Amino acid sequence: MALRSFSTLLRNTLFPQHSQFTNASSRTFVLILFPKSTSPTCIHESHKDVHFSPCFSKRSLNLTLLLTTFLLGEAVSLPNVHDAVLLAQELELQRYTDSKEGFTLLRPSSWTKVDKAGATVLFEEANMGSNNIGVVVNPVRLATLGDFGTPQFVADKLLQAERRKESTKEAELITVAERSGERGLQIYEFEYKVDSTRGGMKRIFSAAFVASKKLYLLNIVHSDKPESPLDPHKRIILEQVLHSFDAAA
Repeated sequence: MALRSFSTLLRNTLFPQHSQFTNASSRTFVLILFPKSTSPTCIHESHKDVHFSPCFSKRSLNLTLLLTTFLLGEAVSLPNVHDAVLLAQELELQRYTDSKEGFTLLRPSSWTKVDKAGATVLFEEANMGSNNIGVVVNPVRLATLGDFGTPQFVADKLLQAERRKESTKEAELITVAERSGERGLQIYEFEYKVDSTRGGMKRIFSAAFVASKKLYLLNIVHSDKPESPLDPHKRIILEQVLHSFDAAA
């Protein structure tokens, strides 16, 4: 299938207009992946200060120490595997692996797996279906994600496309990053905010990679309205999900 046909398929079939998971930002992300660029750039957001209560249970103290280490560290990942596993346990994250499609990620244990047309897998927060984590897998002819373009180039096109939408009031890029996954796999990560007439302010975390001639796209959508902003604890959970997305070993 030609890239143009693949783009049309994603737009019309895999990302229906009224799907909560496959919102406009998901469609835009996939559709702007095809141009190329030669100027690699990586931008990282500095975390805001986090204030904790002076009274902790043993579990809260463990989590606080881990979060403090994570927030103050310069690297995206934790220092070692043991700490990463411990943090996942404290955040109540569970490993989900799709052996058939060939990907894996952490997901909140309390979030429910639901069926949604166009999504390979979709998890929704209880009583907050608009907060969701979804993965779409589709074939491509390209061998690596770098053939689509650099992370910064893709991010710039993504924001341009978001701002051109009639429903978008504001779109702000927060983070662009590139990391190595399983066997050195090239993975792009994006974080941005969109204020729309359809659903208000949302925080969106996305990750993508190409493996075995398939494009894997993770999309995490969470409400981030001024009256109920994304809190630091939930942010850490979503970031851990984002950074855990990888090809299955």
